[in-house]
Amino acid sequence: MTLPNGWTGADACALQNALRLSQEAFADHLGVHWRTVGNWHKKPSSRPKSELQQALDTALDRASDEVKARFTEARAGAPHPAPDASADAEQRLAADPNIVAALDWLDERGTREPGTARRAVASRLAQVDVNSLQDRGSRRGRVDQNKIAQALADYYGRGSDGYGRYAARFGDVEADTSVFTRSDWLDLNCPLIATDDRLKLMRAAGTTPVSLDEEAFDQAAQRLAESLALGIRFVNMPLYRLLNFDMGRESLGGTVGISSFVEYIVTMDLLEGELVDALAGGVQTGELPLRDRYLPDLDTVLDVGGRLTAGGTLALCAFARPADPFRGPADYVLLVQERSGHVINAARRLAVIPKGFHQPLVDFRADAQVGATLRREMEEELFGRHDIDNTVGDQRSADPMHPSRLSEPMRWLLGEPGRLRMECTGFGLNLVSGNFEFPSLIVVDDEEFWQRYGGQIEANWETANLRQYSSADAELVEELAADTAWSNEGLFALLQGLRRLQEIGGSRVNVPTIEWEIR
Repeated sequence: MTLPNGWTGADACALQNALRLSQEAFADHLGVHWRTVGNWHKKPSSRPKSELQQALDTALDRASDEVKARFTEARAGAPHPAPDASADAEQRLAADPNIVAALDWLDERGTREPGTARRAVASRLAQVDVNSLQDRGSRRGRVDQNKIAQALADYYGRGSDGYGRYAARFGDVEADTSVFTRSDWLDLNCPLIATDDRLKLMRAAGTTPVSLDEEAFDQAAQRLAESLALGIRFVNMPLYRLLNFDMGRESLGGTVGISSFVEYIVTMDLLEGELVDALAGGVQTGELPLRDRYLPDLDTVLDVGGRLTAGGTLALCAFARPADPFRGPADYVLLVQERSGHVINAARRLAVIPKGFHQPLVDFRADAQVGATLRREMEEELFGRHDIDNTVGDQRSADPMHPSRLSEPMRWLLGEPGRLRMECTGFGLNLVSGNFEFPSLIVVDDEEFWQRYGGQIEANWETANLRQYSSADAELVEELAADTAWSNEGLFALLQGLRRLQEIGGSRVNVPTIEWEIR
């Protein structure tokens, strides 16, 4: 059975509703990626590709008469039942191996009998009001970067012995952040190549000694219930855990161990939500029981090996463009993202792009280099490589970053030495959740790249909006730096990246001088 005028996104959604399937189940039914179904919901007037048209024809042809009747009514505008989101959440609670891994971890670290965490999450899931969660998301979005930085300054006080929070003056902008650092961790200008990018894996490193009291267990269970209700996806991939570090001019040193994403999202990642909810509700920052437990003082912040210290790297991208009669002189295009509401951290906030957790794909030792994460994140977040997106599923490729698998833009960048320049511009520990941060700068000086591939760069699902700025537009870039919608780590990376770009970008760069200080 075929539609005379072909399928639209709206028709596909109508069939999904007629089959009474969740988005993910409908994707499995068709044999497509679940984001494809999500795109039909976002763009109902879109036209699926020819192979998807055939898959939809086949699905409708094989459907029961009852389903076909519901489909006809739906297309005619008659009321129809929506997919049961709660049923999908309950199914994930029972069958999603990543959720099951989280439940097992909670039972073990909370010294509960097996099944206790599942029952606790199921009980909370039945009481979750999705509309209330969405309202809370809106309230969280109103707590700006400045308020978060100031609240953490009040909680932790001033550092000593050269340590403190990163702040900077940029033209008329005064920026204060929650990134805890020191002067010899800044302006590293470290090339992200093997001789200088020297984080090493310590395979014998033990797991972080975490035990959960009643409050911590309850908060972790609530986090899982809310993630299920909102349809937030995560995969329990390995995660690098910082054990120690040695940062110097033009070198990155230290060791990492292996932890799990599950452990992070039900412990340290809870601190951001607790803080922002307290600020949104007018609660004093002294009333933060999870922060008091996991990250109570600056000594704990610096004791990276004694706690779970996850983190990542994020980079300001600067692509050279030739002079243009309409736009103006030769410059760099700078890319900035507004993060999606479905990401694990920094949701709905501004950040540079790419931004990702530091974690291995398949080569645990080689992937410990910061540059390995940045190259992977470029492929995933800018160049459309869905097969290395670890939120989708298991990694089955023996070498996902093999030259034969690279996207065309990345293959061009790596085709000749010097086309892709990546440098780490600093290091810090983010007081928001204790994460380590490696702000970096990615520069492409060959104008041919943007002329060839600028139109192919498209952010992935982690980004709600993608913006571009000109390095020659001092006024607009200064306004960008003053935006209070930034994440703290994103602002840190922006300012450090611009500071380095001023040094190496020549006449393409016209932005105010950036002067940092430690507070």
